[in-house]
Amino acid sequence: MGFKLEGSVAVVTGAAHGIGAALSLELARRKCHLALVDRDAETLDATASAAQALGVNVSRHYLDITDADAVTALPTAVLAAHGRVGLVINNAGVALMGDVEQLTLEDIEWLFNINFWGVVRSCKAFLPVLRMQPHAHIVNLSSVFGLIAPAGQSAYCASKFAVRGFSDALRHELEGSSIGVSTVHPGGIKTRIAHHSRRAALFDERQAAQLADKFWREVRTTPAQAAACIVKGIERGAPRILIGGDARVIDWLSRLAPIGYWRLLRKFFVIKPKTTGELRADSSRSST
Repeated sequence: MGFKLEGSVAVVTGAAHGIGAALSLELARRKCHLALVDRDAETLDATASAAQALGVNVSRHYLDITDADAVTALPTAVLAAHGRVGLVINNAGVALMGDVEQLTLEDIEWLFNINFWGVVRSCKAFLPVLRMQPHAHIVNLSSVFGLIAPAGQSAYCASKFAVRGFSDALRHELEGSSIGVSTVHPGGIKTRIAHHSRRAALFDERQAAQLADKFWREVRTTPAQAAACIVKGIERGAPRILIGGDARVIDWLSRLAPIGYWRLLRKFFVIKPKTTGELRADSSRSST
């Protein structure tokens, strides 16, 4: 069942940056009113102002998605501002570099508290509100790393596989109700998430920078393109939304070779750290 955006009210978490900001503007173009959520007040204000310029009502909610009490209270604040909610998009997320032996339990708990528990808290908080609408929809952001599991991404993959599993089960539980559920699996999106990624204390700093630069050079899909794809999926009521040609290839490979895909994809996700001499050579070339 499709979902009509015009005139609805959407909650978007992680709305200040990247896909969240682009989604906010794409929804505003569809005349969907917005409750924007982020901890970064200054950047959230910029996104909200740009959305308001498109002629929709926008409320701003400055909170950390890891704050359980704040998330529990969020529906009341959104209802006070808009009177109703028809769409909840759980977009907030972070990245973490490091393999299992390098990561601390605190690192993994930090990431899960945002990527997974943020989604769970939001869904639990808004489900009673969404049930009040004749048609409503939940959108949870997973990743292509919720389809495959590259080395060095154990914690991130675990959180995104968890979002996928939670969302699929929730969709089945809500079957026959007025609430639809979509899971989004973006491929590489040209955001700064890799550069802003937290890394394990033992993870090589040079390798982290090289991985982030490699990601930035190679990805092609923009946040605006990703947002347009997600919005079209919401309008269709699609249960799974794949973003980018890379996501479609990865989805196909994960089905065709659920174990052997890593032999084919390894070279795209693992790089050998450059030596000091190589880094100096790169610096010399870039300065000429």
